[in-house]
Amino acid sequence: MRYSVLKPVAAALTLALVTTGCATGGKGKKELAYVARDVNSLYSAARTRLDQRRYAEAALLFDEVERQHPYSVWARRAQLMSAFSYYLARNYLESIGSAQRFLAVHPGNKDAPYAYYLIALDYYEQISDVTRDQKITQQALDALGELIRRYPETNYAADARLKVDLVNDHLAGKEMEVGRFYQRRGQWLAASIRFRQVVDQYQTTTHTPEALHRLTECYLALGIKDEAKKAAAVLGANYPGSEWYQRAFKLMQEHGAD
Repeated sequence: MRYSVLKPVAAALTLALVTTGCATGGKGKKELAYVARDVNSLYSAARTRLDQRRYAEAALLFDEVERQHPYSVWARRAQLMSAFSYYLARNYLESIGSAQRFLAVHPGNKDAPYAYYLIALDYYEQISDVTRDQKITQQALDALGELIRRYPETNYAADARLKVDLVNDHLAGKEMEVGRFYQRRGQWLAASIRFRQVVDQYQTTTHTPEALHRLTECYLALGIKDEAKKAAAVLGANYPGSEWYQRAFKLMQEHGAD
């Protein structure tokens, strides 16, 4: 998944950095023993590790370029390549840190959009299933939104917009999961609040038809037939051929509604 996402843009960036200038890392960051080396040797060694898919080693060597030669033009390139390498090593925390350092020192650099893109991907790759806490999911949405806001015309923003749709669908799925939990327990008001959230905030997601049907069920259980009719009507107007509308239509008939 990561290769398919990064290849069109990250590979181009890597090539640009070179022409102008298979480990899987854990959560922690190791430190290399300090051995003084010239910048060309260090950067070349880091690129070799990257080409060999020894990503964690490559990241450490790129960090070493920055540490030993902090004021060289190579240090700037190494920061971004470090973030890229950590991303490939699945060490997302370090990748975010490297990208953020790059942006702090070089906010107006031409590669700043890519740094924002990497940060967004680092959060995006950590999104868990809908049964878990969605803090990371929200952070991914925020990071993607920041990229789109700052650099709306870039290829990175175009990809980010697609991912925003997927993230919103994920967040809506979480609301649905919680709503169904309350519904099974007969907590109709709490369930309806969750389903309403999906309809109001995630109305373009795949979960909206079911949310409207569940709202119809909850409102009928609460004795609010008029609200149930409204939810069913919205469902019929927007998703007339869906299974959820057929269910809602049958349910309303059973309750004597028009």
